[in-house]
Amino acid sequence: MRDLYPEIEPYETGLLDVGDGQLVHYEISGNPDGKPAVYLHGGPGAGSNPQQRRVFDPARYRIVLFDQRGCGRSTPHASEPDADLTAITTWHLVADIEALRAHLGIETWLVCGGSWGSALALAYAETHPDRVTELVLRGIFTLRRSEIDWFYEGGAAHVYPDLWEGFVEPVPEAERGRLVQAYRRLLEDPDPAVHVPAARAWARWESSTITLLPDAHMVEQFTQDAFAVAFARIENHFFTHDGWFGDEQLIRDAGRLRDIPGVIVQGRYDMCTPATTAWDLHRAWPEAELHMIADAGHALSEPGIVDAIVAATDRFAL
Repeated sequence: MRDLYPEIEPYETGLLDVGDGQLVHYEISGNPDGKPAVYLHGGPGAGSNPQQRRVFDPARYRIVLFDQRGCGRSTPHASEPDADLTAITTWHLVADIEALRAHLGIETWLVCGGSWGSALALAYAETHPDRVTELVLRGIFTLRRSEIDWFYEGGAAHVYPDLWEGFVEPVPEAERGRLVQAYRRLLEDPDPAVHVPAARAWARWESSTITLLPDAHMVEQFTQDAFAVAFARIENHFFTHDGWFGDEQLIRDAGRLRDIPGVIVQGRYDMCTPATTAWDLHRAWPEAELHMIADAGHALSEPGIVDAIVAATDRFAL
């Protein structure tokens, strides 16, 4: 079974001015003359992390990571009390990917992404198919209302009733019929005594349920105040607006991917983005390989998911 490549450090970092007062932080690692690849992080709002560099062979890839608007080391940060998320939408992020590609002088690149990163990768590839050499996607998420309702309105509570109590605890009982909307009010409240506990509850719910087995370290990372506030605010902002997608848009437009080699990696026991979405994408894009990992949840840290993703990037490096 394949493992992640050894830890590496970037040889170049920078801040790209993408307009709207936004500076996007990016990094490059691996081989400067290697095949270009970009990893799109999840959330939205989770930021990039060093583990994501390691799904690529550093001897064969020029590896690009970046922090999407409002999170990670990009500025302004969505955890700031007066944060304005107006200029943070899917289509702003798609434009940012293109701006970064042009800034780095890259003609085409492999695009890899997990969870929200899979949605953003699909949106980018369906908009700019001529810029994508291959797609490697994990934990497929397309922001359909059924997907959001499953995880944030009570579906997954049938599997995690104990953890669900912590998620609904900040929300007054009268507002628990529409939790995403209720959280929007809490997260937009300028008072840290209101938005910080709400953000921590949101982030704890997600980080506690994305791995097949509990990962206390992941929960601790997600529930740090600044991370949790940016993460919860950006996710809620996107979910409130259905990702700025039309009905079934990413599945409906999958025909645009026909000429792009693709690999879909899905944990069988993914409670965050259940396998039905990966199946629907595969049916709409049958040219892509689907790898259903029998003993995995949602996270990149699952051994079977790592094995499948690294196998794909190794093959596409040739």
